Amino acid sequence: MKPTDIAAPGYFHKVVDCQWACPAHTPVPEYIRLIAAGRYSDAYMVNWESNVFPGILGRTCDRPCEPACRRGRVEKDPVAICRLKRVAADYKDDIRSRLPKIPAHKNGRHIALVGAGPASLTVACDLAPLGYEIAIYDGDRRAGGMMRSQIPKFRLPEEVLDEEVGYILDMGLECRFGAPVESMKALLAQGYDAIFVGCGAPRGRDLDIPGRRESAANIHIGIDWLASVSFGHVNSIGRRVVVLGGGNTAMDCCRSSRRLGADEVSVVVRSGFEEMKASPWEKEDAMNEGIPILNYMVPKAFAHDAGRLTGVVFEKVRAEYDAKGKRRLLPTGEPEILMACDDVLVAVGQENAFPWIERDCGIEFDQWGLPRLDPATLQSSLPQVFFGGDAAFGPRNIITAVAHGHDAAVSIDRYLHREDPRERPLPKVVQVSQKMGIHEWSYDNEVSMDRRYRVPTQDRRVALKDIRVEVEIGFDRELALAEAERCLNCDVQTVFTGKLCIECDACVDICPMDCITFTHNGEEEDLRARLRAPAPNRAQDLCVSDLLKTGRVMVKDEDVCLHCGLCAERCPTGAWDMQKVLIDMTHAGPGCRSREPRRRAA
Repeated sequence: MKPTDIAAPGYFHKVVDCQWACPAHTPVPEYIRLIAAGRYSDAYMVNWESNVFPGILGRTCDRPCEPACRRGRVEKDPVAICRLKRVAADYKDDIRSRLPKIPAHKNGRHIALVGAGPASLTVACDLAPLGYEIAIYDGDRRAGGMMRSQIPKFRLPEEVLDEEVGYILDMGLECRFGAPVESMKALLAQGYDAIFVGCGAPRGRDLDIPGRRESAANIHIGIDWLASVSFGHVNSIGRRVVVLGGGNTAMDCCRSSRRLGADEVSVVVRSGFEEMKASPWEKEDAMNEGIPILNYMVPKAFAHDAGRLTGVVFEKVRAEYDAKGKRRLLPTGEPEILMACDDVLVAVGQENAFPWIERDCGIEFDQWGLPRLDPATLQSSLPQVFFGGDAAFGPRNIITAVAHGHDAAVSIDRYLHREDPRERPLPKVVQVSQKMGIHEWSYDNEVSMDRRYRVPTQDRRVALKDIRVEVEIGFDRELALAEAERCLNCDVQTVFTGKLCIECDACVDICPMDCITFTHNGEEEDLRARLRAPAPNRAQDLCVSDLLKTGRVMVKDEDVCLHCGLCAERCPTGAWDMQKVLIDMTHAGPGCRSREPRRRAA
């Protein structure tokens, strides 16, 4: 194998698994260390620069970082990364003075944002400080998009949402709320230099089965019903409720129903429990509130009597998989089941809807009704129009929408400076030694043996009485410190300098994971099999040194390294160092382009 180029931006980025897995690439270990030091405002700002909504995401994120957490390789549970993000938001000081300053003199470029959800707000957050004049449109009278309309207050308090959305609205945006955009052609005619579409996936899928029309008064589309609850248009529901669907929307529907007066709530899913799209913790929260989840049941008809819904008829099925792993649901032959109910909430998926975009305006769509986009730049076939969030590739999540917003802001900034949006600068990487003495480091490298701490929650009897009572109380400072200390500091890297190595193998002897091997070089497959602990996970790289004096190479398996620093402490020559690697993602601004702005269209 060739020697590893640790100066390449992607190398150590990939080693910091949590940051690599986060769509917005939030520097997780950095902010967790700041929380452990009690520097909550600093931790908040580290978050804010990447994910824009620390308090919101600290409660609602889908947590792609946690399955990737290195802690999960040495014990069952990863670090509670998401809930530590909330800690930074809960205990920060007033940070408004630390937000970007908005220039009084604008740059003469005008941008329209369609939709006031997380993707559009992120675009505004990145471009307003650069002097762009931004108008943001939304059919709702308050900003937030799906964060406001589809996430119940018992998961996301309104004051948290208002605070973090307010930071961006206060950047001098022209807010045109309460009047949805009805024509892309009309918007283009206003002469905006660029348009960003972040209107989400606003159409909930329906079930066209017998009895749907006759029982329509008591069958509700999940996302529309949640929006009606959020905006106060609905404050009650029937005593018996059936929720159809297995995603997070279904979990929000069933838990909201309990709080609006339903005594019997059941979630019914056509797939198996493990195949449900809902996050594991969302399913757990629902079941903890006494809501059963019934699997492998397909709705066949809505039962009704003189126009009144009386129940849902289900067919029992089983899963069968072919040689390629493709699933088929086959009837078990058991009798159909009639589940009595007063209301049904249909949460079987969402779809994009662009009735306001004329199909002859220059924007191309694919066979599924999604815009044809450059996946790297989010630019449409109409060069000045960009998409992001659920509007781009279909329903995802908040943190993906934020990532799209950052990427689109870079594209718009480069496009308006007459530069190719596809040519994007690489992230910046800064490496700083943590050495303070012979065996002293500027970070706590002791590996905590504590198991993951549970987040305290409100008493269930209290929580179920009021839909506005937040269920999770959050970590206090003491619990936050204990949980933060479980982080393995994956961004503090073991950096090897071959010319200082005397090949004494002291680092090999002390490594608790047997991840360091001195051996003769070879092809990757051969080398992976010859290490002290074989390295079968090709998703994680091997770090290979130059040839040493004996003709051997040092090989370290990045997959199992705990970043404990014992190799560096034991090394008698300083060949090993512990260096903190800060990865600064590319954001819109002077660092991502070099030319003068594009002239505004006539």
